[in-house]
Amino acid sequence: MRVLIIILISISLFTQSGCNALKYKKVDAKEFPPDPKLRIKKNMEEGRGFRIMDTVKNKGGTSYEFASSNPLWKATLDTLDFMPLVSANYSGGIVITDWYSENSSPDESIKITVRFLTNEIRSDSLDIDVFIKQCKTNSTNCVIKKQNNEFVSSLAKGILKKAALYENQRIKNYKKENPYEVSTPDNKRKKK
Repeated sequence: MRVLIIILISISLFTQSGCNALKYKKVDAKEFPPDPKLRIKKNMEEGRGFRIMDTVKNKGGTSYEFASSNPLWKATLDTLDFMPLVSANYSGGIVITDWYSENSSPDESIKITVRFLTNEIRSDSLDIDVFIKQCKTNSTNCVIKKQNNEFVSSLAKGILKKAALYENQRIKNYKKENPYEVSTPDNKRKKK
């Protein structure tokens, strides 16, 4: 037992003596500004800081974002929140609602399908289909028709407006939380 303890102590002393990162380093206070915000800025400029969520997008491969951070996705779900959903697949880029009817017209139901063609907030980023089911007498003899009229365009317009508001709010919050601009290769190219 004593031999085992001696071996463990010698191994721990051996491993700890090789740690240069744990050694005390003398630091001059004149090198660091007293204001924490200025220290953060200096560290970021010298490359000693890092950001968890970098704003530079991947140039190759697929880049997935969280669904809650995608303003187009969030705006679509908020716009369709009055309808029950059958499927909301973020990675597949599709939202499908269940048949919905109001109490005033129980023989007529509506179903909406939204496909995301891109994450960018543009007029061609959404493919919206609206289906109307009209039934005669007690949900029998139903006819389903695809409707692409002004309702589809107003629905797309509402989703895009809400997504633009969410994106502006996200940018404003990001600038509040990250007041220091970090130089990136993209920023250097734009300034030239």
